[in-house]
Amino acid sequence: MRFLGAIGALAIIFAILTGVYFLGGFYNVAAAVDEAAPVKWALMETRRASIARHEDHAKPPFALDDQTVIQQGARNFATAGCVNCHGAPGAKWAKFSEGLNPDPPDLKDVAKGASAGRIFWVIKNGIRMTGMPSFEKAGLTDDEIWHIAAFVKAIPKVSEADYRTWTAAPNP
Repeated sequence: MRFLGAIGALAIIFAILTGVYFLGGFYNVAAAVDEAAPVKWALMETRRASIARHEDHAKPPFALDDQTVIQQGARNFATAGCVNCHGAPGAKWAKFSEGLNPDPPDLKDVAKGASAGRIFWVIKNGIRMTGMPSFEKAGLTDDEIWHIAAFVKAIPKVSEADYRTWTAAPNP
């Protein structure tokens, strides 16, 4: 019984010290400083698990592999400002994105490993403390977000010339 009491006391002391460390301002929240490995691991695992639990399993209202859907997604991607942080085929990331912590992911990697529903959920809802905004709160409709998700899934196959053509301003 004493053993369990000692474990309980240690757990309480650990919780108090952790609270003092984080809530007392000792943890450095500066984006210029990398997190300690355990904190980085915990944040990444929390993000991964949260997205997996909440991702949207809804069916898109149109075929995501349709070329016109992908082209509209490229236009939405460009006008929504996604290219600033994630770049695009033939388009560089904006300089300020180099200061984001964590770094914005390379969407070629995202396209290979994430479902369209997961991509849709992230674009729609954003991710706290990463710089990824909620595009639903920014005014995009679900259809516009599904178009962007279709484009993100297609990014590995999109050429620089195609992206330039799809996102060029129309001639008046």
